[in-house]
Amino acid sequence: MARGGDRVYQNKAGAFFVATLVMWAVSVFFEILFNKRNELVSVLAGFCFYQSANWVIRNWVSRDPLFVNTSVSLLHSSITSASVVSILVNQWMRNGSDYIFEHSQLFGGTWPWAYQALCYSCGYFAYDQWDMLHYRLYSGWIPSILMHHLVLLVCFTLALYRNVTINYLILTLICELHSVFLHARKLRRMAGVRDAKSKFVKAEWVLNWVMFVFARFVSHVLITVKLIKDAPKFGKGVELPLALFGMAGMNLLNIFLGVDLLNAFRRERNPRRKIIFIMNDAVRMLTHT
Repeated sequence: MARGGDRVYQNKAGAFFVATLVMWAVSVFFEILFNKRNELVSVLAGFCFYQSANWVIRNWVSRDPLFVNTSVSLLHSSITSASVVSILVNQWMRNGSDYIFEHSQLFGGTWPWAYQALCYSCGYFAYDQWDMLHYRLYSGWIPSILMHHLVLLVCFTLALYRNVTINYLILTLICELHSVFLHARKLRRMAGVRDAKSKFVKAEWVLNWVMFVFARFVSHVLITVKLIKDAPKFGKGVELPLALFGMAGMNLLNIFLGVDLLNAFRRERNPRRKIIFIMNDAVRMLTHT
């Protein structure tokens, strides 16, 4: 009964997120076709690029939906993190660090290739949302991963429409450096490489934690502090409330992610504890059927 109830709530959650994704797609096509926003074609290009990568992996490597989804996510993280680093290094060399972090630059400026990079990431999140909905790669009454993608789609798309806070959002994508190691770990485990004592796994965990702390947690906290510090410079538009709401959501999800990462680390270091967790889950499933 409990499992059946979970499926009902999962179906309701899926229907809600499908509806929001359709509304997003209609909005983007409307902007391109009727408002002549041709620069937004890059959003569709990003969607098609990652959907094509999905097709290639599914037909030539594996048909497991989770493996395919994770592989494409690793591709996105790698491309996006390389793009963000290259954009920031280019600006650093040309203008120096003080100019980069000025409010006028972060709010109203657009660094070379920043708009296109944001468009491609926006297209990816739409693709990933669809892929997870299509293959039901989510769980829970309010799936955190689907909510995360929805928040990002709203924030990214509104920024692209209004052409503001583009550089702020590029800074938030520094977290993709950590996502590379998250997805790599997932694929490594799916490939059967699970020896926690091996040097490779140990090195991966070190890099995973370093990137989580500096590229994800600290960077997002600093961006939030910067937003609060520059709040009087934003004016009366919706940009500041939306940015603060988005960063609050990201910081909250980062805390949950940190807890999940710590639990995963403990399980890998202590296989017996993992077996106990699995047995407890099995007992719960049997008692609820």
